Amino acid sequence: MTENQARRRYDSLRRTTQALETRAEIARAARRLFVAQGWAGTTVRDVAREAGVSAPTIYATYQNKAGLTQALVDAADLSAEPARMLAELEDPQAAPERQLAAMAAFDRRLYERAGDIIALIREAARTEPELAAIYTDGRRAADRTRIQVFSSWPDGTLRPGLDLDSAVDIYAALCNIDIYATFVDERGWHPDRVEHWWGEVLPRELLDPDR
Repeated sequence: MTENQARRRYDSLRRTTQALETRAEIARAARRLFVAQGWAGTTVRDVAREAGVSAPTIYATYQNKAGLTQALVDAADLSAEPARMLAELEDPQAAPERQLAAMAAFDRRLYERAGDIIALIREAARTEPELAAIYTDGRRAADRTRIQVFSSWPDGTLRPGLDLDSAVDIYAALCNIDIYATFVDERGWHPDRVEHWWGEVLPRELLDPDR
């Protein structure tokens, strides 16, 4: 096989790799600019300039700025290792306390690795309907996971007098980005300490101690 034949053989892989690298660089550039300038203050042209690509390249890849933002949200979710949480939740030996710890660990990873994106989208969602929909969808997806987990427990697992919806509300009130930011950014806690605290307080608030 000649050198040219070898190169042609891998042209498809080369193009795929280059496309993935371009997408990654666009996403990194968008994240930097959205955080530094705000979502509304950043244009597609700004992102293109920062990423070293053309604006049409971004439109062809993500369609619009909202599509680019959704891609950042998806990447943020993946950065928190959802497959790891799923494996821990599905472990037959996982008692409710361990499942709560697995969920809290996922949230810790999410806030630690992508808290800037979550805060950005929540703030921009106040005035941008497209981002409001993205933020709302994310919250609903998190609630669905909690409902699935809590409803899988045997009767009598939740604290007496606590219904499923209230349990989901309490989890959301305790295990959210504002609590995380208060402890880490304002009070100087290490993320490990926040996760450990969640692992203690969630069972205390949600589970029947006499079950």
